[in-house]
Amino acid sequence: MRENTLRSKWKSGETTLGLWLSGTDPLTARKLAGSGADYVCIDMQHGTADYSTALAMLMAMEGQPAIPIVRVPWNEPGIIGRMLDAGAMGVIVPMVNTVAQAQVAVAACHYPPAGSRSNGPIVAADALGPDYGTEADNEIICIPMIETVEGVANVEAIAAVPGIAAFYVGPSDLSRSLGIPPNLEQMDERFLEAASKIIAAANANGVTPGVHSTPAMSAARIEMGFQMVTVTSDVQAAQIYATSSISGVRAGKSGASVGGY
Repeated sequence: MRENTLRSKWKSGETTLGLWLSGTDPLTARKLAGSGADYVCIDMQHGTADYSTALAMLMAMEGQPAIPIVRVPWNEPGIIGRMLDAGAMGVIVPMVNTVAQAQVAVAACHYPPAGSRSNGPIVAADALGPDYGTEADNEIICIPMIETVEGVANVEAIAAVPGIAAFYVGPSDLSRSLGIPPNLEQMDERFLEAASKIIAAANANGVTPGVHSTPAMSAARIEMGFQMVTVTSDVQAAQIYATSSISGVRAGKSGASVGGY
C-alpha cells in the first residue's frame, strides 16, 4: 500500500504544509496535488463537493505526490467509510468535542477488530495498492477537529484516545465558540490560550497539532507549534492571483504567462 508520508514526516518532527479544495474541479485537484504540498484536502463540510465530485477529485489526484485527505461533513461513520473506500488516506472530522465522539471517528477509520469500518474499498484498493486490506489500518489517519470550548476543555482526554494521528483547529469556529468574531488569522489572547492548550495536549500524546491558515499567517502558526498547516485554498489562491494579475496589468506591469496561453 502507498505509504502515508504525513505519518513519517510528523514522526521525524517535520512541519507539513497543505492545500484546501473548496471547489469540485478534478483538474485543479490534480494540479494542486502536484504543486509541492504535503497534502491536499477536499472539503465536504463547507466546500461544494458531494460524494461524486469528491470521488472524481480523489481519482484525479492518484499518482501525485501530495497525500489526499477529505474533511467529511460530520462525524458519521457512513460518509467516513465511503471517502476512505474512494481513496482518501485520511479524514478530518468536524466538531469532535468528547472522548466518545473521538472514539466514534477513530473506529470508523479502522477495520475490525481495531474499529468498525465495513470492508469494501471500491477505489482505494486499486489506487493505493493490492495489500490495502492488510495495511490500511497502518496508513489511514484520523484527524478530529478541536474547534469549540467543550473540545478544548476535553482536549487532554481526547488526545489520549488511541488511533488519533492529528488534531485540526478551525480558527473561525473556535473563535465563535470563545465569543470572538470569526477570523482565520485570529490572534486574540483567548484564542491563543486555547490553541496553546491544544498544542500541549497533542504534543504530550504523540498527536500532531494542525490548523487551518492563510499565506500571511502560516509562519506565525508554525512558530506557535502547529506542525500541520493548511496554507491556502483553490478559491483563495485563484482570487488572490487573479486580483494581483488584473491590478498589475492596470498599473502597467507585465505579468507571468501561465499554461502556455
